[in-house]
Amino acid sequence: MHDGTKKVPRDLAERARDTLERLGAERDIWVSTAHPEHGPHQVPLWFLWDGRAVWMCTGAGSATVRNVRAEPRVRLALPDALDVVLLQGEATCFPAQEVPTESADAFATAFGWDPRLEEAPQVYLRVVPQTVRAWRGVAELKGRVVMREGTWLR
Repeated sequence: MHDGTKKVPRDLAERARDTLERLGAERDIWVSTAHPEHGPHQVPLWFLWDGRAVWMCTGAGSATVRNVRAEPRVRLALPDALDVVLLQGEATCFPAQEVPTESADAFATAFGWDPRLEEAPQVYLRVVPQTVRAWRGVAELKGRVVMREGTWLR
């Protein structure tokens, strides 16, 4: 966690590096979805960054899955208000038996939990970010976009 007191803003390359480092190290992410009729919904989920996409898993009947099926656009946020990382993209649903083996195995190894073995149906959500914003405090609000249209800016 960062204390938010750094006065000199990080340059774009440093922000992108720091963001990728956090994506590889953190385990919790806030997932914001919205249903056209029921409105916004936000939950924390475990996540795995595979270098290109965020993988999460939740119950097949959850509000998150229902929302994504109706409106796939999502916003994800790492849980640190002093070192903000926001990702935006579209979520794709994979029933547990259809998720790529490499991704499901990596998820199970990272969390000691294999959703494919659960009795209740589980759905993996994959989000390839299209936009990523990262900042630490007011000094870094300018230039906070570190990914645009799926391409890291450096």
